Amino acid sequence: MPLLSRKQKVKLINWYPPFMGAGIKLTYLSDDFMKAEVQLKLRWWNKNLVGVHFGGSLLAMCDPFYMLLLMNTLGHDYIVWDKAASIRFKKPGRGTVKCVFELTEPLLAQIREEVTAAGKKDYFFDLTVTDGEGEVVCEVHKTIYVRKK
Repeated sequence: MPLLSRKQKVKLINWYPPFMGAGIKLTYLSDDFMKAEVQLKLRWWNKNLVGVHFGGSLLAMCDPFYMLLLMNTLGHDYIVWDKAASIRFKKPGRGTVKCVFELTEPLLAQIREEVTAAGKKDYFFDLTVTDGEGEVVCEVHKTIYVRKK
């Protein structure tokens, strides 16, 4: 199967039915797949019973992006899986919320070194979803599994 370009991946992610239905949008993906930004606008169809962002949508907007970034930066010699996620709500989410995902070259070098030595390893990423004023709406903790093929 041919590899998709960055632009094609952005389009596919934004048209992915669970994201499209929830209103989740990938607004930025760097050419080198080291950084992504996602936003979620509050709409009538993604509000909960008390009129703020539905928690499941907040978690969904954080779900696949570290896996996607790592798959594209580590390459075909590695298997990358989302293993676990947890969410801690800090304040009601209103309006547009966003989350930023970013990798660094030192982190990628560390992952390659550790996985080469051990064969596999879990990595932990802490994310914050913020509102338009920059206040934290929720914190998400992700566990990503990486192993050599």
